[in-house]
Amino acid sequence: MKYIFFSLVILLSLTSCSRKPISQPKPTQHSKKTLIAKTDTHKSTTKQTSSSTLNKLYAQHKKWRGTPYRYGGLTLNGVDCSGFIFQTYKSLFNINLPRSTKEQVKQGKRVYINQLSAGDLVFFKTGWNVRHVGIYLEKGKFVHASSSKGVIISSMYTGYWKKSYWQARRLI
Repeated sequence: MKYIFFSLVILLSLTSCSRKPISQPKPTQHSKKTLIAKTDTHKSTTKQTSSSTLNKLYAQHKKWRGTPYRYGGLTLNGVDCSGFIFQTYKSLFNINLPRSTKEQVKQGKRVYINQLSAGDLVFFKTGWNVRHVGIYLEKGKFVHASSSKGVIISSMYTGYWKKSYWQARRLI
Protein backbone atom coordinates (compact mmCIF):
# COMPACT_ATOMS: atom_id res chain seq x y z
CA MET A 1 0.00 0.00 0.00
CA LYS A 2 2.83 2.37 0.88
CA TYR A 3 4.47 1.60 -2.45
CA ILE A 4 1.30 2.46 -4.39
CA PHE A 5 0.83 5.70 -2.43
CA PHE A 6 4.47 6.68 -2.96
CA SER A 7 4.25 5.89 -6.70
CA LEU A 8 1.08 7.96 -7.00
CA VAL A 9 2.70 10.96 -5.27
CA ILE A 10 5.72 10.78 -7.61
CA LEU A 11 3.50 10.43 -10.68
CA LEU A 12 1.40 13.45 -9.67
CA SER A 13 4.45 15.58 -8.98
CA LEU A 14 5.95 14.70 -12.36
CA THR A 15 2.80 15.40 -14.31
CA SER A 16 2.11 18.68 -12.52
CA CYS A 17 5.37 20.18 -13.80
CA SER A 18 5.18 21.84 -17.17
CA ARG A 19 7.78 23.36 -19.45
CA LYS A 20 5.25 25.93 -20.65
CA PRO A 21 5.17 29.27 -18.84
CA ILE A 22 2.13 30.07 -16.74
CA SER A 23 -0.24 32.25 -18.73
CA GLN A 24 -1.10 35.66 -17.37
CA PRO A 25 -4.67 36.28 -16.21
CA LYS A 26 -6.75 38.36 -18.57
CA PRO A 27 -7.36 41.94 -17.44
CA THR A 28 -10.99 42.72 -16.83
CA GLN A 29 -10.99 46.49 -16.33
CA HIS A 30 -10.22 47.55 -19.90
CA SER A 31 -12.30 47.40 -23.02
CA LYS A 32 -11.27 45.11 -25.86
CA LYS A 33 -10.31 48.16 -27.96
CA THR A 34 -7.89 49.41 -25.28
CA LEU A 35 -6.32 45.97 -24.95
CA ILE A 36 -5.72 45.74 -28.70
CA ALA A 37 -4.13 49.21 -28.79
CA LYS A 38 -1.84 48.38 -25.86
CA THR A 39 -0.86 45.06 -27.42
CA ASP A 40 -0.08 46.66 -30.78
CA THR A 41 2.06 49.35 -29.13
CA HIS A 42 3.96 46.71 -27.14
CA LYS A 43 4.55 44.60 -30.27
CA SER A 44 5.93 47.53 -32.28
CA THR A 45 8.22 48.62 -29.42
CA THR A 46 9.46 45.06 -28.96
CA LYS A 47 10.00 44.69 -32.70
CA GLN A 48 12.00 47.95 -32.86
CA THR A 49 14.12 46.95 -29.87
CA SER A 50 14.70 43.50 -31.32
CA SER A 51 15.63 45.00 -34.71
CA SER A 52 18.09 47.40 -33.10
CA THR A 53 19.62 44.59 -31.04
CA LEU A 54 19.83 42.36 -34.10
CA ASN A 55 21.60 45.06 -36.13
CA LYS A 56 24.13 45.56 -33.32
CA LEU A 57 24.75 41.84 -33.06
CA TYR A 58 25.31 41.40 -36.81
CA ALA A 59 27.74 44.34 -36.73
CA GLN A 60 29.54 42.68 -33.80
CA HIS A 61 29.75 39.43 -35.74
CA LYS A 62 31.20 41.26 -38.73
CA LYS A 63 33.87 42.83 -36.48
CA TRP A 64 34.79 39.54 -34.76
CA ARG A 65 34.14 37.07 -37.61
CA GLY A 66 36.93 34.55 -37.93
CA THR A 67 38.64 35.56 -34.68
CA PRO A 68 40.35 32.33 -33.61
CA TYR A 69 39.29 30.47 -30.50
CA ARG A 70 41.70 30.92 -27.62
CA TYR A 71 40.84 29.61 -24.18
CA GLY A 72 40.80 32.57 -21.78
CA GLY A 73 41.07 35.05 -24.66
CA LEU A 74 39.26 38.40 -24.75
CA THR A 75 40.62 40.12 -27.85
CA LEU A 76 40.39 40.03 -31.64
CA ASN A 77 43.63 37.99 -31.51
CA GLY A 78 41.75 35.16 -29.79
CA VAL A 79 38.62 34.66 -27.70
CA ASP A 80 36.71 31.82 -26.06
CA CYS A 81 32.92 31.51 -26.00
CA SER A 82 32.28 33.17 -22.64
CA GLY A 83 34.87 35.85 -23.41
CA PHE A 84 33.05 36.73 -26.62
CA ILE A 85 29.78 37.03 -24.68
CA PHE A 86 31.51 39.08 -21.96
CA GLN A 87 32.98 41.52 -24.52
CA THR A 88 29.81 41.75 -26.63
CA TYR A 89 27.49 42.55 -23.74
CA LYS A 90 29.94 45.07 -22.33
CA SER A 91 30.50 46.93 -25.60
CA LEU A 92 27.00 46.76 -27.11
CA PHE A 93 24.71 46.91 -24.08
CA ASN A 94 26.94 48.27 -21.29
CA ILE A 95 26.22 45.14 -19.24
CA ASN A 96 29.00 43.64 -17.15
CA LEU A 97 28.65 39.87 -17.07
CA PRO A 98 30.73 37.33 -15.21
CA ARG A 99 33.61 35.98 -17.27
CA SER A 100 32.74 32.26 -17.14
CA THR A 101 29.92 30.29 -18.75
CA LYS A 102 29.29 28.68 -15.36
CA GLU A 103 28.41 32.10 -13.91
CA GLN A 104 26.79 33.57 -17.05
CA VAL A 105 24.10 30.87 -16.98
CA LYS A 106 22.95 32.23 -13.61
CA GLN A 107 22.23 35.73 -15.01
CA GLY A 108 18.94 37.16 -16.25
CA LYS A 109 15.76 35.13 -16.49
CA ARG A 110 15.22 31.81 -18.16
CA VAL A 111 13.28 31.78 -21.43
CA TYR A 112 11.93 28.87 -23.40
CA ILE A 113 13.29 27.97 -26.81
CA ASN A 114 10.06 29.05 -28.55
CA GLN A 115 10.35 32.51 -26.93
CA LEU A 116 13.90 33.36 -28.02
CA SER A 117 14.63 36.85 -29.27
CA ALA A 118 17.75 38.65 -30.46
CA GLY A 119 20.28 39.04 -27.68
CA ASP A 120 19.23 36.07 -25.55
CA LEU A 121 22.07 33.89 -24.34
CA VAL A 122 21.82 30.28 -25.51
CA PHE A 123 23.62 27.57 -23.56
CA PHE A 124 24.69 24.11 -24.62
CA LYS A 125 25.96 21.06 -22.75
CA THR A 126 28.85 19.97 -24.94
CA GLY A 127 30.43 17.47 -22.58
CA TRP A 128 30.03 15.86 -19.19
CA ASN A 129 31.03 19.04 -17.37
CA VAL A 130 31.54 21.38 -20.33
CA ARG A 131 29.20 24.22 -21.28
CA HIS A 132 29.13 26.50 -24.33
CA VAL A 133 27.38 29.84 -24.79
CA GLY A 134 26.32 31.96 -27.74
CA ILE A 135 23.97 34.85 -28.49
CA TYR A 136 20.70 34.19 -30.27
CA LEU A 137 20.13 36.19 -33.46
CA GLU A 138 17.00 35.07 -35.30
CA LYS A 139 15.42 32.08 -37.05
CA GLY A 140 17.46 29.56 -35.06
CA LYS A 141 20.80 31.26 -35.72
CA PHE A 142 23.26 32.23 -33.01
CA VAL A 143 26.69 33.85 -32.96
CA HIS A 144 29.44 32.30 -30.86
CA ALA A 145 33.14 31.53 -30.60
CA SER A 146 33.54 28.02 -31.96
CA SER A 147 36.58 26.08 -30.77
CA SER A 148 37.21 24.83 -34.32
CA LYS A 149 36.19 27.79 -36.52
CA GLY A 150 36.46 30.88 -34.29
CA VAL A 151 33.65 33.43 -34.17
CA ILE A 152 30.88 32.26 -36.48
CA ILE A 153 27.11 32.06 -36.89
CA SER A 154 25.59 28.59 -36.52
CA SER A 155 22.13 27.05 -36.56
CA MET A 156 20.97 25.73 -33.21
CA TYR A 157 18.35 23.52 -34.84
CA THR A 158 20.68 21.14 -36.66
CA GLY A 159 23.02 18.33 -35.72
CA TYR A 160 25.44 18.92 -32.89
CA TRP A 161 23.84 22.09 -31.52
CA LYS A 162 20.33 20.65 -31.57
CA LYS A 163 21.46 17.64 -29.51
CA SER A 164 23.47 19.83 -27.10
CA TYR A 165 20.96 22.62 -26.44
CA TRP A 166 20.47 23.19 -22.70
CA GLN A 167 18.73 26.51 -21.92
CA ALA A 168 18.45 30.22 -22.71
CA ARG A 169 18.62 33.36 -20.54
CA ARG A 170 17.32 36.87 -21.25
CA LEU A 171 19.33 39.85 -20.04
CA ILE A 172 18.08 42.68 -22.26
